[in-house]
Amino acid sequence: MMKKVYAMVVCTMLSSLLLSQSQKLKLYDADTKEPLIGATIRVVNSTLLSSEDGSFIIPAQTPKIEISFAGYDPVTIITLPFPLNIPLHRTESSLQEVVVTANKDMIKRTQAPVAISILNSKTIQDSKATTADQLLNKISGVNMINLGNEQHQMSIRQPMTTKSLFLYLEDGIPIRTSGLYNHNALLEMNLAAIKTIEVIKGPSSSLYGSEAIGGVVNFITAAPTAIPVLKVSAQANNAGYKRGDLLSSISAGNWGFVLSGYYADKRNGFLEYSDYRKETLTGRVDYRFSDKASLSNSATWLNYYSDMSGGIDSLMFANHSFKNLQTFTYRKVNAFRYHSTFTQQWSNNSKTTVTLLYRKNSIGQNPAYRIKDDYRKVNGVFKGEKDVAHGEINESSFKSYSLIAQHKLNFNWKKAVLIGGLNAEMSPSGYDAGYIRIRKDTIANKYTGFQKTDSLLTDYATKLNNYAGFINFEFSPLQKLRVVASLRYDVFHYSFSNNLVPSSFSGSPDTKNIFSHVSPKIGLTYNISDKIGLYGNYSEGFVPPQVSELYTGVKVPTLSPSIFYNYEAGGWMQLIKNKLSTDISVYRLNGTNEIISVRSDDGSFANSNAGKTSHKGIEFGLNSTPVRSFTFRLSGAYSRHTYIEYEEKGAKYNGNEMNNAPEWIYNTELWYRPSFLKGLRLGAELQHIGSYYVDPQNSAKYKGYKVLNLRGGYQFKTVEIWLNVLNATDNYFSYITSKSSYGYSYQLAEPINFNVGLSYDFSNLIKKRK
Repeated sequence: MMKKVYAMVVCTMLSSLLLSQSQKLKLYDADTKEPLIGATIRVVNSTLLSSEDGSFIIPAQTPKIEISFAGYDPVTIITLPFPLNIPLHRTESSLQEVVVTANKDMIKRTQAPVAISILNSKTIQDSKATTADQLLNKISGVNMINLGNEQHQMSIRQPMTTKSLFLYLEDGIPIRTSGLYNHNALLEMNLAAIKTIEVIKGPSSSLYGSEAIGGVVNFITAAPTAIPVLKVSAQANNAGYKRGDLLSSISAGNWGFVLSGYYADKRNGFLEYSDYRKETLTGRVDYRFSDKASLSNSATWLNYYSDMSGGIDSLMFANHSFKNLQTFTYRKVNAFRYHSTFTQQWSNNSKTTVTLLYRKNSIGQNPAYRIKDDYRKVNGVFKGEKDVAHGEINESSFKSYSLIAQHKLNFNWKKAVLIGGLNAEMSPSGYDAGYIRIRKDTIANKYTGFQKTDSLLTDYATKLNNYAGFINFEFSPLQKLRVVASLRYDVFHYSFSNNLVPSSFSGSPDTKNIFSHVSPKIGLTYNISDKIGLYGNYSEGFVPPQVSELYTGVKVPTLSPSIFYNYEAGGWMQLIKNKLSTDISVYRLNGTNEIISVRSDDGSFANSNAGKTSHKGIEFGLNSTPVRSFTFRLSGAYSRHTYIEYEEKGAKYNGNEMNNAPEWIYNTELWYRPSFLKGLRLGAELQHIGSYYVDPQNSAKYKGYKVLNLRGGYQFKTVEIWLNVLNATDNYFSYITSKSSYGYSYQLAEPINFNVGLSYDFSNLIKKRK
């Protein structure tokens, strides 16, 4: 008995001695400094995985470590002692990326049967973008239109439009509630908090619900870092723009903290009356209860104000005039978003995620597009006063309370995965608008001031409740074949309360509406080898009527959701390992039940599900690293957007091309990082937008444009400096041109501007043991 006790004591002492000689190392992303979870570490004859904080323990006297992780360059270390902190660098091949948006959980890019593109942290950091369009336009088939001061429209498998056909997510959660779409939603993003961006092109309603038609854009925010980080930066350009950024993160024990934000300000820009300012801040706190349970809390605050300059007319555009009609119009946004996500990893095959979400949002406007001159032609005769106009001041607001629950199961059979979830959202909202009288200087051709009145045009409240359940199932019937199917059921409850007497201005009488829809999707991937893969899918997307479409006018129209049917195929190929890869996708998207304004027999207009459209195209990408110092990218798309059956306000457009829909778009970029001067980068980017019709009648075209952007930067230890020369050839063009009964409208692009920046990264001061 004593011998056994003695042997146990000796074994315990030896184990303690060996453990004391073991070494704890930590892996992290070289760009974001975030820990890398689940990396494979080969040590002698055993294999380890990095834990939740990126760490792993190696035995004493280990001669060599081999580290591999999807999307990163492999690393082999044979020098002793090993560094305590080991950074991994992202590979140049996007085919090795891991994505989360394709199935609401992590999956390899090559297993996703969709056209999905990733902007990784390195691309984002090297670009030093001041607006989201400078990033998103690098993706094939994406054209985000800059309306100035971070305001925008979008085009993904759709014409350039303000319609509710795109879904914007933050960490997989919609930025706004359904039914209250706002095409400027991305100005509410905190770009300083973003580490990666994923874009799914085509309908994704089976997973994400309504508005996921043309595409889904998911902004994934920074998580707490493996090592302490404190980075500050400042930049400015010759067009009046100034900005300061902050990023700070630290992890201590089971806690992790991130604070990020920026202040942007523009004054006295090239276009008269186009100032703006933006303040935004994101805080995140994570806590790990154990290796299997964690809680993440994130809150974002935004305060935004912009002069609303509006477009310029054809005379001003022809004369290169940078004057403006406006002197008082504005848009201001106050937004707050908070979500708390609890994750429980029950086993290697079972995981549950529960999120609580709160949003508070208000948009106040004195909109330029609501200003109308009183002096106008009526029955061929001009009437009214030339120096008088009218407009409105309005405000829309909402709050959201949401619960999102999701569970994932892995099965041993055929590598099957089942993901199911539920969500419930309650969003009370309100809208009011007041009439204003406007003074106009007919000599200077400017609206110089306004006077508020007691006249309320609109004052209503709406309760929007959305309840949904989804299921996503994947399995591999053959080794190289992966089948993915998903299904979602949505129910919407609208309750409308009008605080005014119903009229064409105030809206319809009090009413309630219920909408529901089932959204299916099925797809497959076939990886012929680790270098070649194919995919195909069929999916449906839907958009419920927006509040502004339902309750405008005296009568509530009988409307149902717009439905879109998508057929898609594509593939990817790695032509030369880590040097040349390409991808391609072909799609056809048919829109039905689209809501348009139809003229009735009595001459009045009402919204109706009477529109059909066709959208088809091909998207392609090419990535090349011919030598280590050079990287090249080409992203392009050819598309045709056509009215099939479309009669709006008495005018028929059947068979016409849709307006603001260029057939050709592409973006190409070349980077040079010389080996003889580490830290230097030089890049050139060319964006091309082809010609397009400016009206649905197809009566006139805009020629499109090309714009060249040059970027350069140099990082030396803790300091980074950069210079971006945007519109380097000083091209004069309009981001979007349209034509209506009031004439042409041009959204001017900024002339050549030089953006200079400086950042200081305190994290690079940390001594790393060699």
